[in-house]
Amino acid sequence: MKKGSFWKNYWFIICMLAGIIGGCIVGAVWPGATALEPLGTVFINLMFCVVVPMVFCSIASAIANMKSAKRAGKVMSVTIITFMVTAAIAAVIMYAIVRCIPLVQGQYEVVEGEVGSTLGVADMIINFFTKPDFAELWSRRAILPLIIAAILFGFGVQMNGGPETKTAQILADVTGCIMKTVKIISFYAPIGFFGFFAYLVATYGPELIGDYSRTLIIYYALCFAYMFIFFPIYARFGGGKGAGKIMFRHLFKPAAVSFGTCSSVATIPTNMEEAEETGINKEVSDIVLPLGATMHMDGSAMSAIMKVAFLFGIFGQDFGTGRAILAIIVAVFSSVAMSGIPGGGGTGELVLCTIFFPDQLAIAYPIAIALGNLVDPPATMVNAAGDYVASYIVSRFADGKDWLQKQLKTKTKA
Repeated sequence: MKKGSFWKNYWFIICMLAGIIGGCIVGAVWPGATALEPLGTVFINLMFCVVVPMVFCSIASAIANMKSAKRAGKVMSVTIITFMVTAAIAAVIMYAIVRCIPLVQGQYEVVEGEVGSTLGVADMIINFFTKPDFAELWSRRAILPLIIAAILFGFGVQMNGGPETKTAQILADVTGCIMKTVKIISFYAPIGFFGFFAYLVATYGPELIGDYSRTLIIYYALCFAYMFIFFPIYARFGGGKGAGKIMFRHLFKPAAVSFGTCSSVATIPTNMEEAEETGINKEVSDIVLPLGATMHMDGSAMSAIMKVAFLFGIFGQDFGTGRAILAIIVAVFSSVAMSGIPGGGGTGELVLCTIFFPDQLAIAYPIAIALGNLVDPPATMVNAAGDYVASYIVSRFADGKDWLQKQLKTKTKA
């Protein structure tokens, strides 16, 4: 490979790495680096502003422009099953690790906090899946209701004529225009990463080597191990021989963006770019990736088990098999509540604490929030980068076992 072609292919990745490394160094040596947070916030806000209409248009367009509603339903059902299975695998792995390596040793001093009134189960279901006003859908804090609205609208267009309708054509055109806008915004990413990581290291550096260091080291190591061990397995299952190498070739950008922004939603555009370059059918990627930003939460499922195990250790309780089964089920389903919002807004932690520690809620909740903030970058990295990997599995069932080989042959002929 010529030097010119190497720079042409990898200049953006190199710039992102430079921004991340530079930010970490500045944050480590300069406590005042917290003042650089606005640089990162600007990038995150730009992505959030463009990602909301993109999620709606891409999902609605994918369903509306499919040849049949039957195929749309098949892709969605396979997608959701894939998300649930991989999240359950991740949760079981984390449970096995915390049973072998206890997170809490000895006595732990905790400070009580106050927790406001909690939502009932019925209210939580209503708020997760619907909004009382149309205007409230157009917010990053309503990504799941927005996705459901996009799905319903997409099937509505399907029933009215599908790809032949002007609405389907407009949705496809708008989606394409938004993706071009994302490319423009991405030029600012290295600066945004520099500011964000400088702030992150300057803020959480002391805590990372404090009382929670053991738990954090285990979790961070497991997240990277999960990516390097299980992602290739998923890719191989979905794309066949050689899929693992191709997957790793395209994995860095979504992993870096998600680690830097702590948002699955903000990573959707990058995931879509990599999926397109891989040759994944847009009918698949336009459903899997936006849907995955809310529902595919392997990293969050692992962090949920980690938090529960840590709190059981704090309160001197045994994290036995019966509780583990319930915790895994809760971890898989409550991860939906964390959505694409950085840190999940504490919703996931609140769900876990109200179920497992209702009598110690004032103590458990602040601890869970602290852990959630500290493990947010690697958790989001596994969540969002895993969306891209999951598209391999869905492609297998939607387009056949040899879908990737067909794409490689097409590119070779071209």
